[in-house]
Amino acid sequence: MGQPLSPRESSDLSDHELSDAGSPPTRKPTGDDANEAINRTRSDHACYGSSIAADSPLDGTNFTFRGLAVGMAIGIIICFSNTYFGLQTGWVSGMAMPASLIGFAVFKSVSRFLTLPFTPVENVLVQTVAGAVGTMPLGCGFVGVIPSLQFLLKSDEGAPLDLSLWRMTVWAIGLCLFGVAFGIPLRKQVIIRERLKFPSGTATALMISVLHGDSQEKGKSQREIQTQGTEEREQLLNDSERDADDNERQGDDSRTDWKRQIRLLVQAFTGSGAYTLLQYFIPVLHKLPIFGTYLANQWVWTLNPSPAYVGQGIIMGPATTIHMLLGAIVGWAVLSPIAKHNGWAPGEVNDWENGSKGWIVWVSLAIMLADAVVNLGWLLLRPTIYYGPDWFRIAKHHYQRSSSWKDLIVPSQGYAAVPQTPAQRKDDDEPADDAPPHHLVSNRTIAWLLPLSMILCVACVHVTFGSYISIPLNILSLLISLLLAIMGVRALGETDLNPVSGISKLTQLIFAAITPSSSNAIVVNLIAGAVSEAGALQAGDILQDLKAGHLIGASPKAQFYGQLIGSVVGAVVSAAVYKLYVSVYPIPGDLFQTPTAYVWIFTARLVTGQGLPPMAWKFALCFGALFCLTTALRIYLLNSKVEWQRRLHPWIPGGIAVAVGMYNTPSFTLARTAGGLIAGYWVNWKGRGETKVIVLASGLILGEGVVSIVNLVLASLRVPHLS
Repeated sequence: MGQPLSPRESSDLSDHELSDAGSPPTRKPTGDDANEAINRTRSDHACYGSSIAADSPLDGTNFTFRGLAVGMAIGIIICFSNTYFGLQTGWVSGMAMPASLIGFAVFKSVSRFLTLPFTPVENVLVQTVAGAVGTMPLGCGFVGVIPSLQFLLKSDEGAPLDLSLWRMTVWAIGLCLFGVAFGIPLRKQVIIRERLKFPSGTATALMISVLHGDSQEKGKSQREIQTQGTEEREQLLNDSERDADDNERQGDDSRTDWKRQIRLLVQAFTGSGAYTLLQYFIPVLHKLPIFGTYLANQWVWTLNPSPAYVGQGIIMGPATTIHMLLGAIVGWAVLSPIAKHNGWAPGEVNDWENGSKGWIVWVSLAIMLADAVVNLGWLLLRPTIYYGPDWFRIAKHHYQRSSSWKDLIVPSQGYAAVPQTPAQRKDDDEPADDAPPHHLVSNRTIAWLLPLSMILCVACVHVTFGSYISIPLNILSLLISLLLAIMGVRALGETDLNPVSGISKLTQLIFAAITPSSSNAIVVNLIAGAVSEAGALQAGDILQDLKAGHLIGASPKAQFYGQLIGSVVGAVVSAAVYKLYVSVYPIPGDLFQTPTAYVWIFTARLVTGQGLPPMAWKFALCFGALFCLTTALRIYLLNSKVEWQRRLHPWIPGGIAVAVGMYNTPSFTLARTAGGLIAGYWVNWKGRGETKVIVLASGLILGEGVVSIVNLVLASLRVPHLS
């Protein structure tokens, strides 16, 4: 979620925007049954966790080795899947909701052999660990920065770097921890005080609640406990609408429902996997000439009828996929022929260097930069717009009361005089809706772990790329990463989009100004951008998971340690998986075109003053200006108090979505658009709930991702194709 996009971003993906980002963006799968289930869930938590001593480092039901093991196993599967799709199109997802569902199914299937029941808080641990492992291909740059350094650098830019598995593993371990440690201190502000939405985390929490709704024995009495999230959860449930599916099956209990979801997941997984295996033996299925051989051969208008890309389109939703289709039409049906016929891109259309494929990527890059700058600018200006009048009033009040500048800077009434959100005004010092103290990560732990993880990052980056980037520049990239991570976390909490692609580009722009004449300017630029992306992604990931745990009542400490362990495992696994793919397949090649790597290297060349193709800068400037306006309009509509304006927001073209449609070939975009239309038909036209189609989409994605491992083995053994 680099330019890899995901619902955790990154590159996130929702009806409103694309996301480098966690779990599939979805509306909250709630209803009256969810309300009852989550109340029973809390009672279970009381029964299983009430005997834990206050000084216990971890609640035994929150942190278990079996939950850790299952989470890592699921995460490794997601890691393979994300590497596969990331190298193809840049799409990465944490798959939090499917991870929760799979973890629940695993423990339910062996429940008769368990000495202790599988609790909701343990399920939170499973999805936290799975997400930490699964998103490391993006967090460590293995779908963007590393391929660009390894395959796309020119001789005068430092030449392609020869990166061994050992060097890549050291690099990944250095990048995987500091963002997690930095995210924990932000929890109290964005989750407890401000109560930001974190939509995917909320959806995951409510799904876990429904799954575990029948876990309480009928003979147990309801016992009220004081743990985190109670007040906020009740408010969310009361404000939510009943899922349309629940109206059709009022007599079903949660046991029947989860079995139905698992059955659908398995069926989608099996069908997708079988088709993926068939594609290996019949490669033409990757590129069907549905518009005729001329458009297919001359202008690369083909269709890849991949079930996984249909599933991705379902998750993205109709609005986003239509924006992507618009980008594909403008890029590949309008700009590409113009560049080709005017001699601005004389090479083959599918050539990144001399063809129109490489020419239009500059236009898409300008669109992404415009979108990132406007969105990040809004994140900076928004506090001033909302709280500026209060700040001015307080400053004026204290200036009139005292001529002392000290009283003006530090109000005599204390910090309560600073403008606060409603949640803050309620109780600034001791939020009543937080976790018990023994479940919180102590300030002392963060005080030594955050600096230690930062030192580890600097050391590992120096070991890997010490001949290219100096330690002072390395430290600067780390500090910039932490500052920009705050903006990314706030954006994720409010919109479900972590703009890590924009954050990395902003860092690249800053470093271009710092090192304009460096002989290694391109390499330094790429490394600095990767560090900033890693920090913002991990901070957003841990807070998205902490939001889910907050609503369920899970221990933040257990999630924190689970995330740390999962991140280290994911770093090692993602380095090994990436090495497997690049050793078996030609990269970039027909199957793995690595568009995100090209976007990274083109951004570095742009901001460091490398030459653009003929006329590309004029078109890039025009489209950049246009999408500055559209992005500003989207922000205005999203924050409007008028209902019809807010409803109009998703249909204004989003810059990231349009840009992705441009730099990806149409074959992937057409499949995603089909999925978006399916989701629109199911949810908007038929008025049904999103849960079923999200489970379907997850099965389609995981099926292709897992069977791609089989295809990897077949390719390494040089098993011949049938055609």
